[in-house]
Amino acid sequence: MRITREADYALRIMCLLSESENILDAKSIAERTSLTPQFTLKILRKLAGGGLVRSYKGALGGYALADGAEDTTFKTVIELIDGPLAISKCVDGGCSLAGTNKSECAIHHIFAAVSDELSRKLDGIKISEVADKAANIAEILKKIK
Repeated sequence: MRITREADYALRIMCLLSESENILDAKSIAERTSLTPQFTLKILRKLAGGGLVRSYKGALGGYALADGAEDTTFKTVIELIDGPLAISKCVDGGCSLAGTNKSECAIHHIFAAVSDELSRKLDGIKISEVADKAANIAEILKKIK
């Protein structure tokens, strides 16, 4: 399993918006994240549709985090963009032993446990923690070890 570029950039956009005290226009967001304007807008639409970002129309319009979104976890953003976390199709309903006794599939159980651990760790990291320039990255990393 690999987190897509879109989810990776969605996290970066969320952190950028969390850092900002102002509404940012899509062009500024694209420039500051080194994305194309079209890709930036695609991600912003998904984030807004998921209730994590608010869009403001007009000449002074742009984007900002929705109320409370600074407490959004990495897991929430990734799943909004990529869907449920699973490191293998086996865990995501594609087990080759489908229709048989999955309890006998050791690989399924191993991948399920790893997926659960990854999910738990990503659910423990908030956008605001990473966006905070004064944050100690070592403290954040302790949470996932």
